[in-house]
Amino acid sequence: MPLAVYILGMAVFALGTSEFMLSGLLPPIADDMGVSIPQAGLLISAFAIGMVVGAPLLAVATLRLPRRTTLITLITVFGLGQVAGALAPTYELLFVSRVVSAFACAGFWAVGAAVAIAMVPVNHRARAMAVMIGGLSIANVLGVPAGAFLGEHFGWRSAFWAVGAASAVALVGVVTLIPRIPLPAQKPQLRRELAIYRDGQVWLAITITALAAGGVFCAFSYLAPLLTDVAGLDAGWVPTVLALFGIGALVGTTIGGRVADAHLFGVLISGVAASTVFLAVLALFASTAVVAVALSFLLGLSAFYTAPALNARMFNVAGAAPTLAGATTTAAFNLGNTGGPWLGGTVIDAGFGFSSTAWAGAAMTVLALVAVAFSLRLQRAGGSRLIAGSAPEAARHTSGGDSSPLADPRTKSGGV
Repeated sequence: MPLAVYILGMAVFALGTSEFMLSGLLPPIADDMGVSIPQAGLLISAFAIGMVVGAPLLAVATLRLPRRTTLITLITVFGLGQVAGALAPTYELLFVSRVVSAFACAGFWAVGAAVAIAMVPVNHRARAMAVMIGGLSIANVLGVPAGAFLGEHFGWRSAFWAVGAASAVALVGVVTLIPRIPLPAQKPQLRRELAIYRDGQVWLAITITALAAGGVFCAFSYLAPLLTDVAGLDAGWVPTVLALFGIGALVGTTIGGRVADAHLFGVLISGVAASTVFLAVLALFASTAVVAVALSFLLGLSAFYTAPALNARMFNVAGAAPTLAGATTTAAFNLGNTGGPWLGGTVIDAGFGFSSTAWAGAAMTVLALVAVAFSLRLQRAGGSRLIAGSAPEAARHTSGGDSSPLADPRTKSGGV
């Protein structure tokens, strides 16, 4: 794996900490801002909405800009967004700061994913994405629990300051260690990249990703109040349980990244099915503390076990448009991260309680399984095709080759 891929993973640590740390900060933010916990949960959705909108917009806006300069600019804006959040005097301004930070985060993910995919052989795509997602997993192991700890002892604003500092460290890494990435000889064309959206398999990949992510984060977003109000744990346990989710995520990413290149649909089916089972069991036994804690670990494992396969699948069906493929994956994940917390807040407001978020999440993952089965059926019937590109490119795609215009021809060495 090129060193630059690991540097991107380090930057993703800061991005991921900011994205998910609010799961452990909702009660103090709600108290400080004078809003309900479901309203505070909308801050998670605000970040996700910013990611959904920002990923494709920034991917298009930076399509012909130097990759390294784009990455530096975006991580800088992201860090400033954390500072704005730490200083926000009102809920409305905090909401806006989350959206701005999300735009920068989305752009970094989209460009960074395209760079990572371009630097590795086609049969190492899932492993390259696993390195980047590994930064997200470590954020859940260390960053999110640390944010909850800081929020518990020093106030929730201290967590935003800490992420701002982590962003500064990531900026130094990008500036000093990411090499200049030359644009491809054939400049990316917006019309050619947008043509991927005429492929039904692209839309199926978006649907699967959004539902699989949304199902898990429907419950995860309200894990802190579920642990304290339903399972009866002391608030001091929340950082530890969040760390367990992160450890599960790290284990899942490692396993999924190594298996998905050879058994992509097998990983998707087994991972989403496991998440469905774990969510149903959590809904049934949320009041039992030991079960709730164990399932937090298992949900992290199953969710992130599927993540490398979800990323690789999008790059496989949209290989002729690597920048928009990365942006589309980012947007799809965050469609789930928007819809999941919103659905969870809706069932809570309806009076069904915090454990009902797990039932709602399980319903989303069941729909994801249906979409995976349909996509596999089309794949076997030869329904997956690459719209954007010439006939030879499409032939290379369906046989496992890489048609990415960013990729070095020497990397076309295998299938996924």
